[in-house]
Amino acid sequence: MARYLFTSESVTEGHPDKICDQISDAVLDAILKEDKNAHVACETTATTGMIHVMGEISTDCYVDIPAVARKVINDIGYDNQECGFNGNTCAVLTSIDAQSADIAMGVNESYEHKDGENDDNSLIGAGDQGMMFGYACDETAELMPLPISLAHKLSQRLTEVRKDGTLPYLRPDGKTQVTIEYDGDKAIRVDTVVVSTQHDDYVSLNKIRKDITEYVIKPVIPETLFVNTKIFVNPTGRFVIGGPVGDAGLTGRKIIVDTYGGFSRHGGGAFSGKDPTKVDRSAAYYARYIAKNIVAAQLAKKCEVQLAYAIGVAKPVSVMVDTFGTGVYSDEKLSDAVKKVFDPRPQSIIKELDLKNTTYLPLAAYGHMGREDLGVKWEITDKIDELKAVLEN
Repeated sequence: MARYLFTSESVTEGHPDKICDQISDAVLDAILKEDKNAHVACETTATTGMIHVMGEISTDCYVDIPAVARKVINDIGYDNQECGFNGNTCAVLTSIDAQSADIAMGVNESYEHKDGENDDNSLIGAGDQGMMFGYACDETAELMPLPISLAHKLSQRLTEVRKDGTLPYLRPDGKTQVTIEYDGDKAIRVDTVVVSTQHDDYVSLNKIRKDITEYVIKPVIPETLFVNTKIFVNPTGRFVIGGPVGDAGLTGRKIIVDTYGGFSRHGGGAFSGKDPTKVDRSAAYYARYIAKNIVAAQLAKKCEVQLAYAIGVAKPVSVMVDTFGTGVYSDEKLSDAVKKVFDPRPQSIIKELDLKNTTYLPLAAYGHMGREDLGVKWEITDKIDELKAVLEN
């Protein structure tokens, strides 16, 4: 099979888009802590000296949204004016409306329930139409594609050495990128690593490049894959101006970073700031859950699952499994097994994955998928035996 290169990127928690994702999810967390049945669609924008939180929220509780936003910004590290942005002094504007009554009609009572179906899992309908994808493969221990897995680890390491004082001259904004050379389906080496990190003005480029290579890249990239690897650290030569001063931020603009690094298709919907009745979020998690269990059961080396919904309808309009020719069984048979083992109706997803009790803020940076470190339930492979039993009968 032909050799080829594939690239994925990640960003740090101080990237302007990720600041917005984290604020949106922090607002969601604060509301769900007080009101498990709240409907939340929270969007955030960021620019020089200003945060704007907007959206549709229906709840009986009160949350101090500006205080939530400021805490997120300060915890990231934008807590003084040296970085050009300060969570203590920036303006925080809010523009919040209630959820549309037309949408609430379908979410609060599904099409099936109105039609007389009494199953508890048909009580609520999907919060929107659309399609969601989940993916898993056997390239890494967490069953994620290697390029995005390494890119996230580099971003996490970049933040770690900034916050623990190893490289105190680093600032919060940063991006990483990893290019893997494949021979067919096998990753054979890391071809290129790119790290761009915001930094204090006084630090020389030579020191930054030496330190990032030593303290960030080498601890993350496996030595066996570090073969003729090209390294680019701050290739423009300077990255002092960053965060919302360097670029405006917006919730939901890093959806490929949030999922599989481009290795799998994406339905288009963002996650952050949305309560779990929004299938953009909950069904994407569930599709990952299905795909990961299929690969963990060694029923395929890689698997993509698509779920599609109509607004206000509980049952998905379609369920698709694609194993790209690596399945032990046909995709049709695997799809039939999935329909017997998994229940992708929104109410069932919320209960099975415990989404009303999930803390979403930690997911808003470094990926929503493959996060075994956070103990999220869509990463648990507890359906292996059930899938095998259905397929063997």
